[in-house]
Amino acid sequence: MDLIILENKYSVYKFNVGSVLPDWIYASEFYSITRTPDGISVVALQTEKIPENVHQNKNWRIIKVIGPLDFSMVGIIADLSSIFKRKNISIFTVSTFETDYILVSQDDLNTAMLALVENGHTISVENKKASE
Repeated sequence: MDLIILENKYSVYKFNVGSVLPDWIYASEFYSITRTPDGISVVALQTEKIPENVHQNKNWRIIKVIGPLDFSMVGIIADLSSIFKRKNISIFTVSTFETDYILVSQDDLNTAMLALVENGHTISVENKKASE
């Protein structure tokens, strides 16, 4: 499977149900918003300028599965997460219509990349500055 590591660091934010989400979330090049009865979880670019009432889990990197992936494909997240489980790496996943994204902590990124390569996956690292 072909994967790419997105360039920036991201955070997972927790907002209370009914919260109006701040504009800086929508300015993030990647963001995901999930609302449940328990709260609103947001993955967005990491920022230090957040209100005190917003919980933040920082220093996540995103591994994108190169897609698009057909809905008939099964086991992609299961296969990748089993690799991370064997290395004791915690993950946070986001799936979209087109593909899957796996977040790993910055501290675990090198170990995660090595484990993926050892298991036959191809990894590249996004570098927007080089293409500008």
